[in-house]
Amino acid sequence: MNTSAGTSAGTTAGTSSDASTGASAGATEGPDDERLRRWRLVLGGGDADGTGRALTGTDAAMDRALAELYGRAPRGADGRGRDRSGGLGGSAPSVARWLGDIRTYFPSSVVQVMQRDAIDRLGLAALLLEPEMLEAVEADVHLVGTLLSLDKAMPETTRETARAVVRKVVDDLEKRLATRTRATLTGALDRSARISRPRHRDIDWDRTIRANLKNYLPEHRTVVPERLVGHGRASRAVRKEVVLCIDQSGSMAASVVYASVFGAVLASMRSIATRLVVFDTAVVDLTERLDDPVDVLFGTRLGGGTDINRALAYCQARIGRPADTVVVLISDLCEGGIRDEMLKRVAAMKASGVQFVALLALSDEGAPAYDREHAAALAALGVPAFACTPDLFPEIMAAALEKRPLPIPTV
Repeated sequence: MNTSAGTSAGTTAGTSSDASTGASAGATEGPDDERLRRWRLVLGGGDADGTGRALTGTDAAMDRALAELYGRAPRGADGRGRDRSGGLGGSAPSVARWLGDIRTYFPSSVVQVMQRDAIDRLGLAALLLEPEMLEAVEADVHLVGTLLSLDKAMPETTRETARAVVRKVVDDLEKRLATRTRATLTGALDRSARISRPRHRDIDWDRTIRANLKNYLPEHRTVVPERLVGHGRASRAVRKEVVLCIDQSGSMAASVVYASVFGAVLASMRSIATRLVVFDTAVVDLTERLDDPVDVLFGTRLGGGTDINRALAYCQARIGRPADTVVVLISDLCEGGIRDEMLKRVAAMKASGVQFVALLALSDEGAPAYDREHAAALAALGVPAFACTPDLFPEIMAAALEKRPLPIPTV
């Protein structure tokens, strides 16, 4: 097996053995046989694998699918091996069959890993410009990023299919993230708007009782409410402004997808005025498209340079109520603009009362690559820069809205 593919193939094969209920190994095999089977799938066969294990049935089909992507062909009559690092070739029918095979033999999470590897290793991105290819792939956030990067090269015959794929992923993300985000942020807004002298109709009786439990009178079986807790009459009005400033350079593709979904969720909340700005060396305000995150995504342009200073200048000029505004910069901080000016803008916004949050990534991809010098400079200004998962993002926003310390994940 090719050394460069060993890790990916090993992970994939090890996971897939749990998913293939119809594997030829059978349930009666002992632990040693199962261990050999797994190693055989990981190592890919050949004289040097040392397992002496032959595969049949479903295991053999799984092995062929792995070999198409990661392995080498069997030796030919001349005794030479042939490198199959490009085994899928340029044939659309063979790619379609391979995509169908891996969806048959492997679970969805493994299929997505193999598709990503195929895009990187075999030039599968070019074939995604064909509608039949898009219909065959397993849609996920990474595929959406690839499609967005190909948007300008995409023929009209593929565009509608690509949009349908993107919408499916976006809808799934919204279902997973929207309810918890709204609940978390509504609670944060309610707490930040709490007042101590509410009118009778605005009293929050649950919180009032909890705040006065020390005044419980057993003989009367009642609580004396010395302190009332409630919300102002304007609790339904816009109370906070959120600016999402998103780096759309190629390395930030997954972050752009998640940020667009969260932007649409925030925009759906009446008490938050949301602005979404994307940038590379130019700045584009996509706020008017926030009612549909798919429109937002197709309004981005992945790739290009990075001018954070220009983007922050645009955002700063549109802040009307600094003390009630949260600015979220999502970027790897690889600044191509004027570094010192960027830092001055951040300092000025913080001094005016803006809550400033710097996220190096908004994704599940693990530790991102970023400019450590710029991250340290932001930290010196009181703005720690860190990567954030989509599941943590609502908590980060709630803390920023309440002006309390951010729940920064430990590394």
